[in-house]
Amino acid sequence: MMARALSLAERGAYTTRPNPMVGCVIARGDEVVGEGWHQRKGGPHAEVFALQAAGEQARGATAYVTLEPCAHTGNTGPCADALIAAGVSRVVAAMRDPFPQVDGAGFDRLHAAGVTVEHDLMQAQARRLNRGYLSRIERGRPWLRVKLATSIDGRTAMSNGDSKWISGDAARDDVQRWRARSGAILTGSGTVLADDPQLTVRFAQPTDFVAPLRVVLDPGLATIARGRIREGDAPTLYLHAPDVKVPKGLSAQHAAVPMRDGRLDLDAVLKLLAGQGVNEVQVEAGATLAGAFLSAGLVDELLLYVAPVLLGDRARPLFEGLSIDSMAQRLHLHIVETRRIGDDVRVLLQPENGA
Repeated sequence: MMARALSLAERGAYTTRPNPMVGCVIARGDEVVGEGWHQRKGGPHAEVFALQAAGEQARGATAYVTLEPCAHTGNTGPCADALIAAGVSRVVAAMRDPFPQVDGAGFDRLHAAGVTVEHDLMQAQARRLNRGYLSRIERGRPWLRVKLATSIDGRTAMSNGDSKWISGDAARDDVQRWRARSGAILTGSGTVLADDPQLTVRFAQPTDFVAPLRVVLDPGLATIARGRIREGDAPTLYLHAPDVKVPKGLSAQHAAVPMRDGRLDLDAVLKLLAGQGVNEVQVEAGATLAGAFLSAGLVDELLLYVAPVLLGDRARPLFEGLSIDSMAQRLHLHIVETRRIGDDVRVLLQPENGA
């Protein structure tokens, strides 16, 4: 039942942010009588959809929910109250919600009403599902994923910067799904000037999603008046140095970020994005910026598309600036998942000392 609730929750991956993905299954014994998931920010929560589907059969039933039912009034009423009013006798939750206005209050309200509460069933899977939301709430910064396409000899572009295309069509289509679940897609001014990317979600088939924020780290605002990154319906945010002269009448979103060691303070960048409700950031940039995030210990996840090609030793590496001089300094990565995507292999990794 909980596995089904987690599967339902993931259906909201492209539309719920900054809210968490939540699924709910209501069952009487082994019989499912109602199910639902949180579909969009501002809309009904998973429990409400499941209760509507169950109707009177919810009375005396068990609700399996992937996150602690809320106990506060936001855009919708408290889900704990809805479960109590429906007569649910037992609630099994995958995990507690660390959001300050919930954080145990939902469980307490259910207990007080005589509802049996159990939690931490499939907690690891539930945390993995909502790693971005939990990162923002618990750490005060988004979950950061670096996406790179590479040859099997670890090169991401030719020496002149040409990188189109290392990976195949299937891999580039797969990237769209990862973009769609991200609250922001981040790049640097160098990538904008060299590649002129759009950084938008482009699905082959009509798919409902909320367009991610496009973020450009541009200390001197060198790209403010150029590039396809300003086009389309997706919003764009330029982050620049505090002392830069901002053009009068600039309509684009922009914000100043403190400098550190000659570049924008990456910790401050992530804190700023967390303040805007961004749960997950996908970095799509060159070796310099990717290496800066990795060196700063800010990379939570590495999304690597490995193509069966060789680019040679004059081509550009995955990361620059790591300053690894001995085997003892090598960076250990944990392989989370590998999957064949067309002719390429997608490898999902996490630094072993990461979250």
